[in-house]
Amino acid sequence: MILKNKIILVTGSSSGIGRVIAEEALKEGATVFLHGLREQLVEKAISELSEQYGKDRVAGLAGDIAEPDFPKLLIDTCLNTFGSLHGLVNNAGISPRHNIDNATASDFDYVMSINLRAPMLMVQAAMDSFREQGSGSVVNIGSINAHCGQPDLLIYSTSKGGLQTLTRNLGDALGPEKIRVNQLNVGWTLTENEHNLQLAEGNPEDWLDHLSPISAPSGTILRPEQVANHVVFWLSDKSVPVSGTILEVEQYPLIGRNRVTGGQDSEIDSI
Repeated sequence: MILKNKIILVTGSSSGIGRVIAEEALKEGATVFLHGLREQLVEKAISELSEQYGKDRVAGLAGDIAEPDFPKLLIDTCLNTFGSLHGLVNNAGISPRHNIDNATASDFDYVMSINLRAPMLMVQAAMDSFREQGSGSVVNIGSINAHCGQPDLLIYSTSKGGLQTLTRNLGDALGPEKIRVNQLNVGWTLTENEHNLQLAEGNPEDWLDHLSPISAPSGTILRPEQVANHVVFWLSDKSVPVSGTILEVEQYPLIGRNRVTGGQDSEIDSI
């Protein structure tokens, strides 16, 4: 178990990929502090994971990470509950659709408050604990959209590009203190939200059976457990001393890829 005796905080972990990351960390021996926006979902996740892994290894707090004061409250509550913090996963994020014609200033500020400002404030709030113990590991959950992004993901893509720079900057700045900061740029992943989005965009219930090999060379897309396995590795001492690294978690190379559709435009091709 590569996270044995480590205390890990995962934002946005009451559901979706974050919930799976939390569970994989527990499987690897960690004690986990959960977070989510809705108290009911957080309590449900705590109850279910506590039943399986032990009440002494799971706790959490609900709250709006877009609020500037909440990240410190979240870190402080974790420290008061478990006594220390060894790893932080900045997973909470939103991906609303905006393009240059419909994006507003308030849209921009809100997405940035969650996807970019909150991760910075989370790391800032964790610094005292990391410095006291002489090490720490931060994994930021980014997106392959950080490099450019879909036309209708203008603000989201910009926020993930900013997170990428934040990761590299902190990886450089905090290296001498043995505080590591890395980022996973995650590709197209099957979640309940993704399924609902595909249906909302007019795709059939069995859309997963009609994927283009351009975007899914293996015949399917990523599963949350596959993403979580990468997160656990980067939280663990097995990835020491690497820091400031951006890892593309996708099934094809992003840089320099030049593929034609081969007449398969009718198949679902999205990230």
